[in-house]
Amino acid sequence: MATTKVKGTSKKIKELKGIKTEKVTEAELGKVQNTINELNKSQLEIGTIELRKHDLLHGIAGLRDQITVIQKGFEEKYGTFDIDIQTGAINYKEDVEADKKD
Repeated sequence: MATTKVKGTSKKIKELKGIKTEKVTEAELGKVQNTINELNKSQLEIGTIELRKHDLLHGIAGLRDQITVIQKGFEEKYGTFDIDIQTGAINYKEDVEADKKD
């Protein structure tokens, strides 16, 4: 009696005997590896962006401190720190009160 090989019979026999597949296919492995690599790259990029954001926030805090020091200097020298930052004109409180009366 001649035996013929049927594609997939070996797999079916293993299933019937309770033998489990030991590895995923190369295509499945490649797909999961690529997906995980992309996920890792994205997380690394987010980390880099967050570090840059952190540095920028510290920079902003430093600039705000500088503004406060400059305002105190104007207050001591001119009696006010209210200035037009385009022209440099000082807005004294008397000028504001005079404008309100008009």
